[in-house]
Amino acid sequence: MSTPTRNPLRSFWLGVLPAAALLVLLCAPLLRLLWAGWSGEARQWLAAPAPASLWLPWQDAYLRWRVGWSVAQAGITCGLALAIGLPLAWVLARFEFTGRALVLRLLMLPFVVPTLVAGLGVLALWGPHGLLSGWLGVNLQDTPWLLLYGNLFFNLCLVVRAGADALGQVNAAQVAAARSLGATPWRAFWRIEWPAIAPWLMSALCLVFLYCFAGFGLALVLGGQRYATVEVEIYTLVAHELQLGQASVLALWMLLLTGAVAMVYAWLEKRMAAPARVQPVLRHVPHGVWQWLALLAALAVLGVLCGLPLVAIVWRALAVDEAAWAALVEPEVLAALWNTLRFSAVALVLATLLGVLHALAAQRSVLWRAAAFLPFVVSPVTVAFGLLLLYPGWTASLPLLLAAYAVLAYPFVAKAMSAGLDGLPPHVLQAARTLGAGPWRCFWRVTWPLLRPALRRGMAFAAATALGEFAVTLFLSRPEWATLTTLIYQRLGHPGQASLDQVFVLSCLLMLLALLSFLVIEWPRPNTAARPLARELSHA
Repeated sequence: MSTPTRNPLRSFWLGVLPAAALLVLLCAPLLRLLWAGWSGEARQWLAAPAPASLWLPWQDAYLRWRVGWSVAQAGITCGLALAIGLPLAWVLARFEFTGRALVLRLLMLPFVVPTLVAGLGVLALWGPHGLLSGWLGVNLQDTPWLLLYGNLFFNLCLVVRAGADALGQVNAAQVAAARSLGATPWRAFWRIEWPAIAPWLMSALCLVFLYCFAGFGLALVLGGQRYATVEVEIYTLVAHELQLGQASVLALWMLLLTGAVAMVYAWLEKRMAAPARVQPVLRHVPHGVWQWLALLAALAVLGVLCGLPLVAIVWRALAVDEAAWAALVEPEVLAALWNTLRFSAVALVLATLLGVLHALAAQRSVLWRAAAFLPFVVSPVTVAFGLLLLYPGWTASLPLLLAAYAVLAYPFVAKAMSAGLDGLPPHVLQAARTLGAGPWRCFWRVTWPLLRPALRRGMAFAAATALGEFAVTLFLSRPEWATLTTLIYQRLGHPGQASLDQVFVLSCLLMLLALLSFLVIEWPRPNTAARPLARELSHA
């Protein structure tokens, strides 16, 4: 590939800044956390009468339940996402209908909605005074189904898009040969299509497991006292009980468990070879009653699971009185809005810089490319807790807060750019070099224009991540640095219907900001080819 990073020395210098960011803001805090868990420091912190032990999460019945439920809810979500998402992906991959491209694009919007807002959307549907719970007479509050529904709302799109993109790589000739030999459509699917798409789906499910297991915002809002996850327990131990020892031991085990899942993910990624040039199965307009019913049922399921929570937030916001909307001009809200916008803008600039440099430096190194996945493996709560332990004097420092924002967001840019670099047509670059273009001129005139769509997609997800960041802000922020997410969380704790009405208005505002940032940055320009979103996420 004719880019300026062919020179190993240039690759080294390009990777210095991302490496420093990962080392200072991720690896060093994690090592500090490991030391706190393995050394006698945790024993000194623990305020329990029994001797402290690294096996505490498995010896204490309460903590054992927290860990077990965290694993169970992530595993159940993966099973439900596969059972629901695979048929939906097959319908979207095989049927051609008006608005299909729009459905595929809108399908990713739940993923970019802040997790706190997503949780409130689920409450607006199934909470004590939810739209559907009131109509059906069913209240899912204090049940595990509330969190599982929230997990599906947030993560189902990954499985559906990964499955739809993978089905587009199935060789039509093999499917036709199987059918000509008498195989039924069901048998042809299991013998031909399933082996081809299984690695893609398993890779997406690993991401779903990590997002659910290490999730914080959804579990905090929807889990309640009984069904909260380990991430919420770590936050409670640090912020409310000052039990740093127990928190460090729990965070250590969380890191080991997520690291194991990440190893499985890396193994699956290694098995997923680059797709060969195949003749894909052509999509067709549904014919017959059953195919139309399948399409309508798929769209209805997507609407219920992925669309209704967003609609519920808007519905509840529009149903409140003028006093709740008047809260938007309160000084506290305006200050939180300003903090959200400026923090997100600075984090986006830093994340874009780190992501571009990381992707350019990683072209010759598989290990360095995999390093961009580190912020996905480690939960934001663990990162924030590690920063709190390692840099206690910088806890209320704005540069540290913004740097943490950027490190958590930049992998989206790095992975999108890496996928764009992998997809560059070599003959175009070779033609430019043959015509006398130097490495830098070839990069700026040929490579960079081709990479801009990938960069926009990565920036869109990074911007949405920064806008909705919640866990790091709770650990490292000052009261005067409150963002919309922290303000919503604070007002959730205030009693009275007026505070709840303001929560939905603020949630609607935050959701609108996230969706606008995503659509403005990511919306394709004329004459640009769009690479599948879920494929880039599945390579994250």
